[in-house]
Amino acid sequence: MRIAPTSRFTAVAATALLGGALLAAPAAQASTPEVSRASLTAAGLAATITSQVATGLETQLAATSAGSYQDASGTLIVNVTTAEAAKTVTAAGATPRLVARSMKQLTAATDQLTKTATIPGTAWNVDPVTNQVEVVADATVTGAKMTKLKAEAAKLGAAVRITTIKDTISLRITGGDAIYTAGARCSLGFNVKRGNTGYFLTAGHCGNIGATWTTSNGTVLGTRAGSSFPGNDYALIQYTSNVARPGHVNMYPGENDIARPGTAYVGEGVSRSGSTSGLHSGSVNGVNTTVNYPQGSVSGLIRTSVCAEPGDSGGSLFTGNVALGMTSGGSGNCSAGGTTYFQPVTEALSVYGVQIY
Repeated sequence: MRIAPTSRFTAVAATALLGGALLAAPAAQASTPEVSRASLTAAGLAATITSQVATGLETQLAATSAGSYQDASGTLIVNVTTAEAAKTVTAAGATPRLVARSMKQLTAATDQLTKTATIPGTAWNVDPVTNQVEVVADATVTGAKMTKLKAEAAKLGAAVRITTIKDTISLRITGGDAIYTAGARCSLGFNVKRGNTGYFLTAGHCGNIGATWTTSNGTVLGTRAGSSFPGNDYALIQYTSNVARPGHVNMYPGENDIARPGTAYVGEGVSRSGSTSGLHSGSVNGVNTTVNYPQGSVSGLIRTSVCAEPGDSGGSLFTGNVALGMTSGGSGNCSAGGTTYFQPVTEALSVYGVQIY
C-alpha cells in the first residue's frame, strides 16, 4: 500500500509505517462503520475505569487474588481464593469468583516454563477464565520439541494446558512499502513527545533493523532514539522532519483521537490499525504473555483475538481513545483469522520518559 504525500501523519500510519504490505499492490482494507468521537471517548473512559478497578482490587487482595476478566455481558469478574477476599470484591462493586489457584501459583508456573520450556513457536499466559496457564504451540513444535514441552507442562499438573495451532507464530514484518528502514516496512504506533520534541513509537524488532526512517517517497521522518528487542518489543524514533504529528490513529477510513495510555485487561474489546491490513477488532485474551519467537523471547505482551499480517508490526492497539500497545507478532492472517500479541504502550512510555502526543 502506498502513501501519497501528505502534510501530516496519523498515529498508526497513513498507510502505516513500517511493516510488511507487498510492494506489488495495495492490501485490501477492512471497511469499518463510522463511529462518533463521543462514543469512542465514552468507550475509552469505561475501559479505563474497569482497568483501574481491576488493578486496584488485585493489588489490595495480594496473595488471595487470581486475576480478573470482563465476561461477555461486560461484568468485571475477579478471581479470588478465599471467602473473605470475595467479600472485598463484592464491596467494590465487582463480581467475585472462587478458584483453586492463586495468581502467585500461576505466575510460578509461567516462571518455571520460562526456565525449562523456552521453545521457539510457543507462547504462554495466565488464563483467568479457566484459572490455568495456557501454553500455545505452533506448527513448528513437533517431535522432540513437543515431547519436551509436554513433559515440562506435565510437571506443573492441572495448572497448565497446551493448545496447538496450525499456523506459525512470527513477527509481523517484511520488505515493503510505506515507512522504510533498510528495505523493511512497519507501522507507526503512537506519536509521543518529551517536552517540545516529537517522537513516535513502533515495534522494537522494527527499530533494530535501521536507524533512519523515511516515507514511501524517500522523505526522512526521523532517526532511532532507542530500541529494545528481544525481551521487550518497543522502539522510539525521533522526528527530524517538519511533518505534523497529531495524536490520531488511522481508522481506515477516518481518524480517531488518542487521549491517554491505558492498561489492557482480559475480555476488553480492542481495535488494531496497521499498514497492511487496516483496521480490525477483537478482544484481549491474555496479559503478561510470554512469546518465544525464532528471533528471541518477549515477555509482558498482550494477547488478543485481533488479526494482523506482515507489515502491521508496530501498529496501534487501542480502545476508544485509550492507547494500549504496539503490534509485536502473532499467527494466522486477516482472511482466516488469527492471534496477535502487543507490546504494552505504558512500558515504553515509562522507559523513554515520553507522553502520548
